[in-house]
Amino acid sequence: MKTILIYDGSFDGLLSAIFYVFEFKLTNVCIKKREHSQQNFFDAEEVIITDKIKATRVWKGLSKKLSARGRQKIYKAFLSEIPTIETAILHFIKRTFSSEVPIENDYSDPSILEIDKVAKKVDREKHRMDAFVRFKLTKDDIYFASIEPDFNVLPLNADHFKKRYADQKWLLYDVKRKYGVYYDLKNVQTVKLEISSNTNNTSNASTYFTLDEINFQQLWGIYFKNSNIPSRKNMRLHIKHIPKRYWKYLPEKKF
Repeated sequence: MKTILIYDGSFDGLLSAIFYVFEFKLTNVCIKKREHSQQNFFDAEEVIITDKIKATRVWKGLSKKLSARGRQKIYKAFLSEIPTIETAILHFIKRTFSSEVPIENDYSDPSILEIDKVAKKVDREKHRMDAFVRFKLTKDDIYFASIEPDFNVLPLNADHFKKRYADQKWLLYDVKRKYGVYYDLKNVQTVKLEISSNTNNTSNASTYFTLDEINFQQLWGIYFKNSNIPSRKNMRLHIKHIPKRYWKYLPEKKF
């Protein structure tokens, strides 16, 4: 009989589940997020309560066995939200603790190779968000931008924007996952909000954004349109550098 460990979807929750695996010496085990679990008659389910102390113990243990890059791979793979990624992460961590030599670059192991590939995909998505996010000034004097990335990269983007816009209040909101990161000129904090996906529609602009901001967005769109040279247009190259799925973030693509 397999044991299914159900956790709340947080990274601390995942580490708490992994602590449970080691604590009870489980072998035939699978870890799943609550929303991905499907009860059946053949497996035993255990609901894992997130325990920050236990999660920290696992992470500190990994810091003694893995490089900072190796630990980042685990975290980035987790942010991919791939339904089976917990299995690969568990295997990665079990091998890490059981081996006397570093294993994080042992790509002959399918799970370690998967973690590496997924982490790179998440990293690429993070850098694209860094490049393509466009903030707009709201009537509340907060710079706002919404994103809808394939992976849950918002925690990775926060530090970049804190350094880049240290003198401005801003809110970066993930429409798909319905949460955001807010910077108040001192700290970045995670906030749970329900914000309509229609916020960025041109027809709703006057409801949320200042008149100066709307005029600036229009001016930038006109400049972008008129500065292009049609005879030198290379749409294939353009899409390669800026895939179409990111165009909705760019005001210059709305004119």
